[in-house]
Amino acid sequence: MYSHDQNQLEFFLPFGGKLNPDNRWIKLAELIPWTKFEITYSKSLKGSGFGPPAKSVRVALGALIIKERLGTSDEETVEQIRENPYLQYFLGFKEYRDKTPFHPTMFVHFRKRITKDMVGGINEAISRKAKPANKKQTDDNDDSESGGETSSKNKGKLLVDATCAPADITFPTDLKLLNKAREKSEEIIDILHEPHIGMKKKPRTYRRKARKNFLSIAKSKRVSKGKRRKAIRKQLGYLSRNLKTIDKLSKDSHSLFSLDKTQYKNLLVINEVLRQQQWMYDHREYKIENRIVSISQPHVRPIKRGKANASTEFGAKLSASLVDGYYFLDRLDWNNFNESVDLIEQIHSYKSRFGFYPSSVHADQIYRNRKNIKFCKEHVIRLSGPPLGRPPKDLSKRAAYRKVARQDEIDRIPIEGKFRQAKRRFSLSRIMCKLAKTSETATAVVFLVMNFGKWLKVLLLNFFARFTMRFLQIRERQYASSIGKSVNIWQKELLQLA
Repeated sequence: MYSHDQNQLEFFLPFGGKLNPDNRWIKLAELIPWTKFEITYSKSLKGSGFGPPAKSVRVALGALIIKERLGTSDEETVEQIRENPYLQYFLGFKEYRDKTPFHPTMFVHFRKRITKDMVGGINEAISRKAKPANKKQTDDNDDSESGGETSSKNKGKLLVDATCAPADITFPTDLKLLNKAREKSEEIIDILHEPHIGMKKKPRTYRRKARKNFLSIAKSKRVSKGKRRKAIRKQLGYLSRNLKTIDKLSKDSHSLFSLDKTQYKNLLVINEVLRQQQWMYDHREYKIENRIVSISQPHVRPIKRGKANASTEFGAKLSASLVDGYYFLDRLDWNNFNESVDLIEQIHSYKSRFGFYPSSVHADQIYRNRKNIKFCKEHVIRLSGPPLGRPPKDLSKRAAYRKVARQDEIDRIPIEGKFRQAKRRFSLSRIMCKLAKTSETATAVVFLVMNFGKWLKVLLLNFFARFTMRFLQIRERQYASSIGKSVNIWQKELLQLA
């Protein structure tokens, strides 16, 4: 069941007050075309016709925007909405209500209904609408001065890069993962054996001994490779024994139906963890395809980044682009990938958004392969960085190439700054959602909220610019009128003397 009413003509306050029209939430509510996303949002609902009516897209998406912009938890966001009339106006309420608008657990349903692609479509629509409000995009005249070819049909700069959005999991090790899987298997054995208490003897799990063996290694400051391998072998044995016991219990009375959805999912994940860890132990390997690093979040994968503070991160890898301060999430994948394969598609997306190709593309060295260079050359797009091959012997040309490369690095700084802002100011540094779908939605909302902040800043600057121009025009007229009055007085004095 779904019903909505977007005709918000007035907003009533119980104390007879009025809302400030210059408030950021009121301005933001006027900028977002809520009604355009009703059809897409309504399709994500089941539409059974039973139960209370679902929340509108303005409430669902607006609550996610408020949570990300304020940087609060689900519970705190609901309290902020209850206490703040501006936030209630932003969500489309007709009057102020001093009660909880919805339960905090509704945020999970909002993230499931509003998918990553839906947020991406909203971001595209908002960016197209915000583009005229921004300053006119300037051509890259300095590219021709630095030796690059430009075309009158191509405009603007496209900045591309990739990063990782870490998930909220502990740093995984093989021993820690096997111990967690063993504990989950012991819980399942307890549930399956519960109907047979008093009739059958409970299968042995050696949980105390297994726990003691794990802690003897986990609490040690320095562990040799042989001791760690021996501890892993013991945990593999305990886990394999538990899974055989679960298989036997399930065949006796078909008691797997007593497991809930989460426990059954954990059972499937544990079986895959045992297979992967046993294969790596037997082959003395440290990597395997689709490696699981978390029992509760099996979709999370290790992402090799090569950074100084964290060479490996665990989460989703993102490929993003930046145009005039507006952020676009081009790709999100839980498996590691080479970001250079996305460059051609990102350039095509730039043309579909603005109607022309960029005059230059600024990226790091990994994007400069032969395929991308050939594509950019065919479309008269300058790809940042020096050309491939050995540097020229002519010292003047070599210095010119270094100058161009240095300027390209400077031009690429804004997208690195945006990544830093998304991770320090917003929640991209640690995605707290547990499901893959909800994590993708939370990541896409970060990009949407950052574009909202950019749009509001541009509107504010345009307002001050118009105010300043109007003030200068008034002062100029006052100055001209004062000069005209002094000239008239001087002429009258000359006539009297004559």
